[in-house]
Amino acid sequence: MSLSAYLTIQAQDADTLKTQHLDEVTVSVRRSGTVRMRGAENGVAIGREELFRAACCNLGESFTTNPSVDVNYSDATTGAKQIKLLGLSGIYVQMLTENLPNFRGVASPYALDYVPGTWMQSIQVSKGASSVRNGYESITGQIDVEYLKPDADEGLTVNIYGNTMSRLEANADANVHFNKRLSTELLLHYQDDLAEHDANDDGFMDQSNVRQWNMQNRWKWKSDGYLFHGGLSLIKEKRDGGQTSHHTPLANHLYTTAVETNRYEGYMKHAFVINQEHSTNIAFMGNASLHQMNATFGRKHYDVDETNAYMQLLFETDFSKQHNLSAGLSFSHDYMDTDGAENTYGAYAQYTYNLNDKLVAMAGLRADHSNLHGTFVTPRLHLKLTPHEVVSLRLSAGKGYRTSHAMAENVYLLASGRQLVIDDLKQEEAWNYGASASLYIPIARKTLKMNVEYARTDFSQQAVIDYDSNPSQIHITNLHGKSYSNTFQIDATYPLFTGFEMTAAWRWNDVKTTYGGRLMEKPLNSRYKGLVSASYKTPLGLWQFDMTLQMNGGGRMPTPVDGLWASSFPAYEQLSAQVTRWFRHFSIYIGGENLTGKRQRQTVINAADPWSTTFDPTMIWGPVHGALGYVGIRMNIGKHL
Repeated sequence: MSLSAYLTIQAQDADTLKTQHLDEVTVSVRRSGTVRMRGAENGVAIGREELFRAACCNLGESFTTNPSVDVNYSDATTGAKQIKLLGLSGIYVQMLTENLPNFRGVASPYALDYVPGTWMQSIQVSKGASSVRNGYESITGQIDVEYLKPDADEGLTVNIYGNTMSRLEANADANVHFNKRLSTELLLHYQDDLAEHDANDDGFMDQSNVRQWNMQNRWKWKSDGYLFHGGLSLIKEKRDGGQTSHHTPLANHLYTTAVETNRYEGYMKHAFVINQEHSTNIAFMGNASLHQMNATFGRKHYDVDETNAYMQLLFETDFSKQHNLSAGLSFSHDYMDTDGAENTYGAYAQYTYNLNDKLVAMAGLRADHSNLHGTFVTPRLHLKLTPHEVVSLRLSAGKGYRTSHAMAENVYLLASGRQLVIDDLKQEEAWNYGASASLYIPIARKTLKMNVEYARTDFSQQAVIDYDSNPSQIHITNLHGKSYSNTFQIDATYPLFTGFEMTAAWRWNDVKTTYGGRLMEKPLNSRYKGLVSASYKTPLGLWQFDMTLQMNGGGRMPTPVDGLWASSFPAYEQLSAQVTRWFRHFSIYIGGENLTGKRQRQTVINAADPWSTTFDPTMIWGPVHGALGYVGIRMNIGKHL
């Protein structure tokens, strides 16, 4: 088979077996669950085939096999998680749900738990300053979640999951087609942690117990020349953590945490096709949310209500096969009863030139006006060059801005016994530059896919979380000096034999920020990451075996106080594995996470005295629990798994 034929098969982004009939010969090809984006941006699309390789209970657990995205706990009391991309915190990654900005401000610390894994159809991860179409906030990248669609196959899918940490989950999605044009979908999720766990016997729960109800109802109408999407969602969640109920102090002296959340959201999209031949269309879309959070950390309280609204009017057309223009207007409203309101009006234009996929150039420019920060301009440029079918080269440069809601986005810092001091913060501002090469090398009638990339982010303004300057404070202040990140990554994927695919990756992080006048390595940040992942599906597709080994490098701890912790943390490895048995209408999966048992022994600093200024559960660099086992079942009625 020719190289171009291999590339055609590898580029498919579905996640089931494809059957091709060649005369009387049937060839089954397992499609890759992760495919590289074909446009000028550097990114990948993660499909359900990849998501099914692990339990994937929510968005935060969807990157187990991904070498680019890290997910770590932020604190040991509430279970807040954060994404790290290009060596930097997830607040610099713009979160989208179906191309609509989402989970901003107060929602960001726990947003990764708000998207159940079984609801997702795919995840698009773009690295670097992405398209200006979705706003100015993407500094290190975008993560866009695509949910299951209302017009997918009719029927019901149910997923039941349980693990050895006493966590139970139930998920369901159901589709109904009223006619050829109108369809609806109901998504349901319930999660409950039933017991307290304290494996290191420090008197504090290893992670908070979470009870969550999550529901979404989605609608779709399609006709010749018009398309409508719309839906409503509701999340109710409670997180309880802190000292265990059997700890020695009297019950009314226990240090406990509680975070109660109510979130209400709605979205809509209207698309009008003007000229199908030139893909000319006008669309109007928007979403709105109300997020209510009541948080308690020991004797500290933080209650906040936040409303977000976003609207966009956009126009897109292909002048010819080579020339595409996208332009639009946007408005965003962010109101927090603790911080006030920000209203931002924006306009953008983006031009794409495509010369037979050999050269793709995408240049975008947007201007925005904020009532808080005035007018600012965001330029971005992406280039892709494919001189030969075995190699694609990409270059990118772009600027990004964001408004920092320091208290809301870092609410878990209230769990620390230190005094939290927040300055009057400026708008964050950074440039991002990237270069990458994708190689498709034919070896033994198969294709070795390699990717080599480098990215640099330079901040001119940043909200800096300073643990180092004052041992009695956590100080969130404006940047005074340099702040940057350099990341280098190489990864390769190769199908060793039919049904078996292996991925290996290595990434180096150089992340430094100025703290109290000193340029220092960012604390709690691994200097490198290695990954080896393997997946095998038997020829008839009845059994699937998956394994991923991660090696996370050591790094710097915040400046030690009174010898309560070390000045650095060590490297550690994590192993996860899963076995899936597929049947006609259901599948059973059993697996384990962190099977090496590696975990951070001291997750809470000075756990013996939670009311002291040296108490701190926010210095998390590694896993907070040991080995974990799980089992689950996926069932469908009228649908294909």
